[in-house]
Amino acid sequence: MTHNHRSPTFGHIVWLVTFGMIIYTAGCTSKKEEPQKPESSIEKPAKKPVVIGFVQPVDDETLDEARRGFIDALKARGYSDSAGTAKIIYQNAQNDIPALNQIIDKFIADKVTCIAANATLPMMTALKKTKEIPIFMMVGPAPTINDLTIKQGENVKAPANLVGVYETLAYIDSSIALIRRAFPNAKTIGVIFNSAEPNSTNAMGELRKKCKQNNLKLVERSITSTAETQQAVQAILSKNPDVFFALPDNLVFASFEVILKETSEKKVPIVTSEIGLVKRGATIAYGADFYMWGYQAGEAAAEYFDTGDLVAVGLRPVKVRKLVHNEKMAKELGFTPPPESQPM
Repeated sequence: MTHNHRSPTFGHIVWLVTFGMIIYTAGCTSKKEEPQKPESSIEKPAKKPVVIGFVQPVDDETLDEARRGFIDALKARGYSDSAGTAKIIYQNAQNDIPALNQIIDKFIADKVTCIAANATLPMMTALKKTKEIPIFMMVGPAPTINDLTIKQGENVKAPANLVGVYETLAYIDSSIALIRRAFPNAKTIGVIFNSAEPNSTNAMGELRKKCKQNNLKLVERSITSTAETQQAVQAILSKNPDVFFALPDNLVFASFEVILKETSEKKVPIVTSEIGLVKRGATIAYGADFYMWGYQAGEAAAEYFDTGDLVAVGLRPVKVRKLVHNEKMAKELGFTPPPESQPM
């Protein structure tokens, strides 16, 4: 009897302990089905993507190269739509000034992180409208050329929110030197320019000076729209120029195929300072690579996104220049390029 009395009591105790542990474990599991992650493995919220308002004045293959370079540089530094780290809003003004103003106004109203200005006109338009939003310039001249600098005591500075990559008018000097070397018998140069674009009028002033210094005759016509290009080029060609110089001008970019058609019929070579135009049929150029120009500007933008230090980014000159020629056009014109020139 004693044995039977003690055995159930012990089993009863074991049963109670076991049941209690089951209840305790079930209770804990119901409160938290998954174990809590250690603090070091908890995912932190992603950084808010930067918003870039990219504006271009016209549809143009040459300017498109700069835009492609800008986007590629950002992607290489980790900023892209696909990665969710950047939102790039591309707008094209289609050579319409009111549309360009509306585009910039919308960017400002949307409080974009920065404005990427591809060419002179959108850069200057943006500068007039905002002093707070950073403006990354490309395919445009140094601020001193367009009177965009501000005098501060003894120093002359660009607007604080203007950063990116610029070019000086040294390309005029190098282009004249190229004409003298590649076409030593040339006496007359034809050129059209946009009289409504400060960049073009400033470049023309330098071109007139350099032509005079080199005893070259300049036959020029001003235009204000692409509709005037063909007539202006025909008027110049009637004066039998030896070379046509294609300025880095928005209207020249937009209507280059018209210029090429007219000059090709007269067997007049086109010299330019822009590599992109050689790809499109210009004979030869020593100048900036537009893709690399845009890439350099994209690197500057990424640097700003990384550090938030606009002053450290600043303005920098375009650094990639090449001597290139269009092989097809050289053969058609019977032109022998300098030996170091790269074919395209």
